Amino acid sequence: MSAAELTEYQRLVRTLSDRIVEAQIPIRVLDAVKWTDSLRQGFFAAKGKALPAVDRAYYENRPLGFDAAAKKQEFQAIERDITRYMGQFSPVGQIMRRMCKEYRMVVRMLEARGTADFGLISQDLYGSATDAFHAGDPTLADLGLMLSRYLDNIDRRSDLKDEPKTLNSNQAVELLQSRLDQVFGVGGNVIQVFESDGIVADAAAGADYIKIRRDALFNQRDIRALEVHEGLVHVGTTLNGQNQPICTFLAKGPPSSTITQEGLAILMEVIAFASYPTRLRRLTNRTRAIHMAEEGADFIEVYRFFRSQDYNEEEAYTQTSRVFRGSTPQGLPFTKDLSYLKGFIMVYNYIQLAVRKGRLEQIPLLFCGKTTLEDMRTLRQLVEEGMVIPPKYLPSQFADLNALSAWMCFSNFLNHLSLDRVEADYANIL
Repeated sequence: MSAAELTEYQRLVRTLSDRIVEAQIPIRVLDAVKWTDSLRQGFFAAKGKALPAVDRAYYENRPLGFDAAAKKQEFQAIERDITRYMGQFSPVGQIMRRMCKEYRMVVRMLEARGTADFGLISQDLYGSATDAFHAGDPTLADLGLMLSRYLDNIDRRSDLKDEPKTLNSNQAVELLQSRLDQVFGVGGNVIQVFESDGIVADAAAGADYIKIRRDALFNQRDIRALEVHEGLVHVGTTLNGQNQPICTFLAKGPPSSTITQEGLAILMEVIAFASYPTRLRRLTNRTRAIHMAEEGADFIEVYRFFRSQDYNEEEAYTQTSRVFRGSTPQGLPFTKDLSYLKGFIMVYNYIQLAVRKGRLEQIPLLFCGKTTLEDMRTLRQLVEEGMVIPPKYLPSQFADLNALSAWMCFSNFLNHLSLDRVEADYANIL
C-alpha cells in the first residue's frame, strides 16, 4: 500500500506512528546497562570475594548517547499530538499514547542507573518476582521454585543428559541460516546469520539478522531452539511489524511487548518441541536469582547460587551480571529476565481463552508485530478496518489453527483436574 493510497486518517496515523519509531531509535536499553569486561576480570582477580566496582559514577562515565530530558519531552510532544489530532478515545491512539508513556519510563529508568530508582522503575516496566498472575494465584517466584523441583526430579535420570556441544560458531551459522532460509527465503535475503565478537549471549537477534558468538559451541538442539525463538518469533515479528503500511509502531517493542514477545518465544519452543530441561532450568534460575536480589541478596550471594546450580565460574558471573546490570551489586535487580516465564503464562492463558471462546482469528495476530496482550482486541478491530495487515511470516504451529485449537481444548479440560488427586490415584502404577 503506497502513501498515495492511504486516506487522510491513515496518513495521520502513519505520521504519528513514524514519529514514535524515529524517537525511540537511540534508546538502547541493554547497551546502556551492560557491564564492561574489566569488571569481570576484577571480580575473578579478587577470587570472587569482592563486589564488582559498580556505582552511580560508573554509569555516569558511560553516557546514554542522547539527551534524556529532550527525549522525554519529545515523547511528551508526540503524546500530546496524538490526543490533539486523534482525540482521547481513538483505539489506535490509545496504543500509541501508552507506548510514549512507556518510552518515557524507560528513559527515566536509564537516567536512574546505579540508584535505587532504577530497580523500582524496572519493576514497574517488567514486573517483580513477587507478582501474582491473578488474585490468590502463585507468584513468579513460586513458579520458579515449582519448576525447579520438577527439573530436580528429571536431573536424577542419566538418560536425559544434554547432547555434547560439538558445533562451532561457523557450523552453527551455516545450519541456522539453512533452516531460516526455508521459512524466510533463500540465501539470507530476508534474515542473515553471522558470527560476532561483540555479544555476551550465545546468540542475539536484530531486526533482520541473528548474531552468533564466535567462541560459543552448540549442539543440534541449540540450533533448533535458536531457529524457533530468535528466528521465527523475534525476527519474524519484527519483519511483520516492518511490513505494516500504517501502524509502523508495531515494528518496535516497548517493555510491555517484551513480556508478550518473550512469552510467545518460549511457548513456541515448547509446542515446536525445541525446548529441553537445561534451557528451562536457565529460565527458572534467572527468576529465582531476581527474587533473591529483590529480597536483599547481593552480587556475591547470587553468584554463589548460580555456582550451586553447577554453573562454571564464567557462566555464573555472566548470569549474575544479568541480574544486577543497570543497578549496583547490592541494589535492586534489573527484572527484564522475568519476561520469559511471566510472558509464557500470560500468552498461554490468552490462547486457551481464545480457543474456549471461539475467537481463533485473534491468535495469529500475536505475530503481526511487537504486540502486547492488552492490545489484541484493538488489533483485531484494526485488521478489520484495514489499518493493520495480518502477519506475512507465521510459524506453522500458529498457521494451523486446527491442530492448535485441538491441543488447547484438551489443555482446557486437563486444567480442571486435580493433579494431587491424580497422583494419589496413580500411586500404584507409577
